[in-house]
Amino acid sequence: MILDAKSPEGPLENKWKNHKFNVKLVNPANKRKFDVIVVGTGLAGASAAASLAELGYNVKCFCFHDSPRRAHSVAAQGGINAAKNYQNDGDSIYRLFYDTIKGGDFRSRESNVYRLAEISVNIIDQAVAQGGSFCQGI
Repeated sequence: MILDAKSPEGPLENKWKNHKFNVKLVNPANKRKFDVIVVGTGLAGASAAASLAELGYNVKCFCFHDSPRRAHSVAAQGGINAAKNYQNDGDSIYRLFYDTIKGGDFRSRESNVYRLAEISVNIIDQAVAQGGSFCQGI
């Protein structure tokens, strides 16, 4: 049996950069031919739906709550972290990557966790711009 994680090729730091460079793009004229289904309307689902709709895709959003405002994004805001690297904080992409891998009992897909650590600052900034409230570390 061969286990294939479908992880991009190359060294860890370059896996997603190489993948983004080599992936086939969708012609802007063809974007309306694709229907994208987003399940969940919390911060992640709502931002994904909004971003994809802005790019020109047909987006259908579903939630299983009484209202999209009943999502558990508020609880997730307390557990999210980013390599913001405030003064004397000692943050780095590698430190967040290692802490996330360790916190997942070394069962996480390393290339995906590294990509998450790389774009963590942008994720937090986008969530704040959409109205999510984050408190800075003590």
